[in-house]
Amino acid sequence: MATNTTTQKTKSILKGIVVGDKMNKTIVVSVTRFVKHPKYGKYYKVSKKYKAHDEANKYKIGDTVEIVETRPISRDKKFKVIS
Repeated sequence: MATNTTTQKTKSILKGIVVGDKMNKTIVVSVTRFVKHPKYGKYYKVSKKYKAHDEANKYKIGDTVEIVETRPISRDKKFKVIS
């Protein structure tokens, strides 16, 4: 007997700081996280930049924002600002 099980992928929500707002309707968000070294066990910071869609162009450099994963909007943009 076959059962229909739909697996929904949870969309990741990331929190970061806006480091670029020069593009139209796009901001660059730097997300920093702590990672434990596999061998030595020390925690260290790893940061990555994401381009996010900002429809109203209301976020400026230095603002703290939350971004959520969405369908690809352009070649680089796969996130949208939620707050």
